[in-house]
Amino acid sequence: MKRGDVLKLKIEDYAFEGKGVARVPLADGEKNFVIFVHGAYPGEVVEAMITRKKKNFAEAKLQKILVSAPFRTVAKCQYFGVCGGCRQQDLQYEKQLEFKKAQVLEAFRRIARLDDFEVEEILPSEKIYGYRNKMEFSFSDKRWLTKEEIEANAEIKNRNFALGLHIPKMFDKVLDIKECFLQSPVGNEILNFTREFFIKRDIPPYSTRTHSGFLRNLVIKQSARTNDLMVNLVTAGSDEILMKEYTEALLSNVKGITTVVNNVNLKKSQTAYGDYERIYYGKGFIYDYIGDYKFRISANSFFQTNTLQAERLYNTVLRFASFRGDEIVYDLYAGAGTITIFISKYVKEVIGLETAESSIADAAVNAELNDVSNMRFFSADLNKSFLHVIESNNLSLPDIVVLDPPRSGMNPRTVKDIVKLAPRRIVYVSCNPTTQARDIRLLVDSGYRLFKIRPVDMFPHTYHIENVALLEKRD
Repeated sequence: MKRGDVLKLKIEDYAFEGKGVARVPLADGEKNFVIFVHGAYPGEVVEAMITRKKKNFAEAKLQKILVSAPFRTVAKCQYFGVCGGCRQQDLQYEKQLEFKKAQVLEAFRRIARLDDFEVEEILPSEKIYGYRNKMEFSFSDKRWLTKEEIEANAEIKNRNFALGLHIPKMFDKVLDIKECFLQSPVGNEILNFTREFFIKRDIPPYSTRTHSGFLRNLVIKQSARTNDLMVNLVTAGSDEILMKEYTEALLSNVKGITTVVNNVNLKKSQTAYGDYERIYYGKGFIYDYIGDYKFRISANSFFQTNTLQAERLYNTVLRFASFRGDEIVYDLYAGAGTITIFISKYVKEVIGLETAESSIADAAVNAELNDVSNMRFFSADLNKSFLHVIESNNLSLPDIVVLDPPRSGMNPRTVKDIVKLAPRRIVYVSCNPTTQARDIRLLVDSGYRLFKIRPVDMFPHTYHIENVALLEKRD
């Protein structure tokens, strides 16, 4: 077997990150060689081309479906299979949920080596399209050509201008798209207007090769429970005249926009954050609600991407924590204070610890907005030991710890610090079950018991899954 070979395979299982699993007998007859097939589902017979070969496994790309799974469906989006944003749009939603729950359980059994815990039913998303309150699009001078465009062999206009989403594993190639069903229709209006506006004026995208050009990102943020709508154009430099012209034209052509912001990113790194920003219309931020709580969202602040489902996620946290009202609670990786504020009225005091100073500033504003007086925020590098922050501020020890780290999970030092603090209960929220399972294994080895979990689907049509876990200290 080598790269480029096309094999006939039977898909037997489904792995994390949306890959079908085929097993091919080896010559010794004792072992099976595993092949991960992107885009294939259990029960299917397919032809797949080997794209990567390692000692113990290979990866393959689906070429042809010979026998289709009964739960495979037709994807709604014309770009499905190319942009990589939605890996499961051709899969019935009920089956998506089934696979996601199974992948969470597999991570806990394989990585955490645990199976003696309660598993609650996965919580589906109320909306499976138009659920994203934020979309981040990229400009590029290297437009990705689709198979159909290449086969048409026709002259392609604006070949050096793309506004859309990155091709998976290609940082410089962007698929030029006209619509994304994960955002609202007005988001697509903004996307298409912005593209045409800058093409007409011959304004170049930023090049990651030459580090020249002006346009870097278009970020759209839309509130789910207010009428607020932000357009944030990220550029490589300032051009006040051009930005005023863009703002005026945008507001004239697209209804409902409440603020327009220009973030200027002077760095070579391709991130949608600016070194500074200018506001060209409105207040420069928007508001949204999670439950009864109001949150201010600036251009660079983090907010849960699926607002409606975030409320159901946080209610799961509340139920798992079983607050009595007299607890001291620590919220680690508190961000802009969404969980901190959401649980505040159920506890005596909640203390938020967060690395990013900008998030702490947002949290202070959000606390004031909601008239919350029983919470405090402290800056702490959660990639290092944070116990000195507790000691220097003479903070009471926690009864319960709530934490929601990034995809990479917790640093082992953070795990050790939590164990030293010895809370009686830990509620661990994660967007990556594999790193969550790894961290929970460390906590179990240090005197905690995994009591129960509940997967929460925040991102329909993708392989991503949120998971809430409850741990209790063993006597």
